[in-house]
Formats: sequence, structure tokens, C-alpha cells
Amino acid sequence: MNMARSFNNWRKYRQTVNELDRMSARELRDLGIERSEIKAVARAAVGF
Repeated sequence: MNMARSFNNWRKYRQTVNELDRMSARELRDLGIERSEIKAVARAAVGF
């Protein structure tokens, strides 16, 4: 994987984590996500 792709994946991961972190517990529950799962969900979304 090249450096630019790695950086883009990292940025997408961080953006996903930040967006999910800003959600309330109710919003996360509506999506079927527990707060403790945010990082795992973000990793899966990016393909890590």
C-alpha cells in the first residue's frame, strides 16, 4: 500500500471515529453501535 493511500485511510478512520464520537448514546443505539465499538466500526469501514 502506498503512502498516500495509507494516509487517506487513516484520515477516513479518524473522521469516522470523530463523527461517531460526537453522536449521542441514543443515536448510536439507533445505528446498532455501542460506544465501545466505535473504533472497531471505523476500522471495518476503512478496511483495516
